[in-house]
Amino acid sequence: MTRRQFPRPKDVLPLVRFKRPEWNAKRRRLAAALTVADLRTIAKRRTPRAAFDYVEGAAEAELSLARARQAFQDVEFHPAILRDVSKIDTGWDVLGRHTELPFGIAPTGFTRMMHTEGERAGAAAAAAAGIPFALSTMGTTPIEDVAEAGGPKGRNWFQLYMWKDRDRSMALVDRAAAAGFDTLLVTVDVPVAGARLRDKRNGFAIPPQLTAKTLFDMARHPNWWFDMLTTEPLAFASLSRWPGTVAELLESMFDPTVNYADLAWIKEQWPGKLVVKGVQTVADAKRLADLGVDGITLSNHGGRQLDRAPIPFHLLPEVVREVGRDTEVHLDTGIMSGADVVAAVALGARFTMIGRAYLYGLMAGGRQGVDRTIAILREEVVRTMKLLGVASLEELEPAHVTQLQRLVPRTR
Repeated sequence: MTRRQFPRPKDVLPLVRFKRPEWNAKRRRLAAALTVADLRTIAKRRTPRAAFDYVEGAAEAELSLARARQAFQDVEFHPAILRDVSKIDTGWDVLGRHTELPFGIAPTGFTRMMHTEGERAGAAAAAAAGIPFALSTMGTTPIEDVAEAGGPKGRNWFQLYMWKDRDRSMALVDRAAAAGFDTLLVTVDVPVAGARLRDKRNGFAIPPQLTAKTLFDMARHPNWWFDMLTTEPLAFASLSRWPGTVAELLESMFDPTVNYADLAWIKEQWPGKLVVKGVQTVADAKRLADLGVDGITLSNHGGRQLDRAPIPFHLLPEVVREVGRDTEVHLDTGIMSGADVVAAVALGARFTMIGRAYLYGLMAGGRQGVDRTIAILREEVVRTMKLLGVASLEELEPAHVTQLQRLVPRTR
């Protein structure tokens, strides 16, 4: 029979550790976020609906985005056992320079609408993590200020939409080169704006329009509005002040006449690396490789342009087989975890980009939120690699990944 006794403090204390309280509400909130999905939940609570929906939404029925995310969820990993994974190397060269992680921050427009720190927070966090940051033509922070935010450790890329006004487009390119941006991302899947129905229903505009709905939203998100009203006015850093909706701006700016000759002309003007973003077929990937671009990004614009567009992750293996020996293949759209990043690298992607995942962190907590996004993804990349039995990115290969085929019920 077990003899019981009253526990003595000296016996109990070694078994109990009191958690040190965190008095800073933002740090406590972000530390509790263990996944990008957790950051999204925080972001949704703290951001007005129009701004959150701009990040969250996609084109038309939003099928492309859902399918892209589902493609990663349908991955089955095949781990190797009894491998030494005590030390993990998550870095390698991308476009001729070392990056600490196989992902970077994608170009996003209207970023200070999500949080007033905007692109400055993204560039500074990326520089601290040793990864690239891409600034959008539709950015809300000047090119030179982004370069300053990244500091001497920053590696910045500039994303270009070719406007109908070619001289204006190239003036931005010249500014990016002068500011030390080393890579030009030319986005080619925007002859016109996609039908982003959430934005139309919300009347999304820069600057925000004051309506009865907006005033009600202000009451629900006072901190966001206080930051917005007490910092520099929100505007497109590379554009003149625009009085209309975002959709109207995009329709007026995008040029449906852009072709391969225009791309070749841009390549002649730009002194650094050139990557073409928005590639969605193997044939276009091969033609771009023949043109001599340094990289291509398989992307359907986060599902924000053509709904029912090809899934970039599904295109990846064939494109890598066709052009991967001579041209770097990058990928975005649908990445929400470090496991997604690892799966893409295993199938041949040299680099991946995060857009929404970054913006969820930004909305959740500004610069600290972006740092948390990167930390979460880094932890997931490292853990996934260890569980797969690989110690470096070079060891990842297609045999580690199977893309499961989803069973679709037949209809009569």
